[in-house]
Amino acid sequence: MASAPAPEVDAVVVGSGPNGLVAAVTLVEAGLRVLVLEAAEQPGGGLRSEQLTLPGFVHDLGATVHALGLASPAMRALDLQRAPDGHSGLELVHPPTPLGHAIDANRSAILHRSIGDTAAGLGRDGRAWRRMLAHLSANWPGLAASVLDATHLPPHAPRELFAFGVRGLWPASLVTRTVFRDEPARALFAGLAAHAAVPLGQPLTAGIGLMLGGLAHGVGWPVARGGSQSVADALVARLLSLGGELRTGHRVTSLAELPSARIVMLDLTPRQVRAIAGDALPARYARRLDRWRYGAGVFKVDWALDGPVPWADPALASAGTVHIGTSEQVARSEREAARGRHVGDPWVLAVQATVADPTRAPAGKHTLWAYCRVPNGSTVDALPAIEAQLERVAPGFRERVLGRYVSSPATLEAWNANLVGGDIGGGATDWRQLAARPSLSLTPWATPVPGLFLCSSSTLPGGGVHGMSGYNAARAALARLN
Repeated sequence: MASAPAPEVDAVVVGSGPNGLVAAVTLVEAGLRVLVLEAAEQPGGGLRSEQLTLPGFVHDLGATVHALGLASPAMRALDLQRAPDGHSGLELVHPPTPLGHAIDANRSAILHRSIGDTAAGLGRDGRAWRRMLAHLSANWPGLAASVLDATHLPPHAPRELFAFGVRGLWPASLVTRTVFRDEPARALFAGLAAHAAVPLGQPLTAGIGLMLGGLAHGVGWPVARGGSQSVADALVARLLSLGGELRTGHRVTSLAELPSARIVMLDLTPRQVRAIAGDALPARYARRLDRWRYGAGVFKVDWALDGPVPWADPALASAGTVHIGTSEQVARSEREAARGRHVGDPWVLAVQATVADPTRAPAGKHTLWAYCRVPNGSTVDALPAIEAQLERVAPGFRERVLGRYVSSPATLEAWNANLVGGDIGGGATDWRQLAARPSLSLTPWATPVPGLFLCSSSTLPGGGVHGMSGYNAARAALARLN
């Protein structure tokens, strides 16, 4: 009896976002022959960088700040600062201050690397801030492993999860009402928690604020020198140096198109998985993917500026990330976007990467990007609202603008199909879809189809440039090979 033909490769990874690339590197490090297929002409997914506005101004199409990447067990294990073949590796650079929160033109809150300096600036809420975050920031490796490594609880996890405490399960709105007394601390924590991209009345949103605040104090919020594309380039360099293969400009429309392989890894959200896998998926699992809910979208703007942002509060000039809005505006923006409604004065998340990395713009010039939350698939032009918020806390901002590039939810989805309706998290991150991401299972990265795995941010632990979804999926696949 003839034996089955040998597979053409050991593993095929579809999609070269951070999770797909981390999965590919993890597999090739285990000795597998790995092929990565990417639809775009440039690898990286949400890590791509381009000169969107004017020559010499480098803008990140997606993520810029890499606190999760610096703390992630997967990224730390890869050690991308160590480049293959003697080439220069990835360089992460820190702004003088991780985060500022502009409440209005006359009030700001500053999150310093030092928890003591931060507490001192929060007045009578300083003690509560220190009490909430001191242990987490001092023990950030355990915090990151406990939250991001969904395959098992590391030995120190119970200690770190205890430090997280019951408060990590709370809605962030409950923390802002009951823990803090004044608006600066309330706004600062609300902005941190709003990175969850769900209403702040949802359970677990306080945990997002605690994690990001703890990491801001513990490791900082750095950016990649030269643009976030350099993170993708470092992952690709590691893949190729180990014998892996990458093909760009190769769009996959069906599993049948793929070369034969023992493992197929999809760095895709459920909508794309259903389109590609088709009838190969069992009906029950297919229905689960069909019920996947996407979260609110974002409306993003990139600017080329002829100088630094003219913040009314000079302390904001040193912050890599700036949140804008009152605690009430933050809560209302997230709540209404989730309900499919717009607000005229949304809270705004802005990143001034050139504060840490002046190589992204010509001498004396700067870049800035900002987004606000909008309903999924929104077609409303949010540019006036975003610039109005910036002008409110940085009078004269519009006069600094040399060029701008506007990304609506449709624009975002057009350059990265995983950003469905402008959802940058791979699907709503409420407690239901965190518990079952994308299905309720001890190995949610595995599908019922033998050898077929999912590794996108639609799987645990969710969105962010940490690579852990890819790392977890690759380890699950390797375990099933043995």
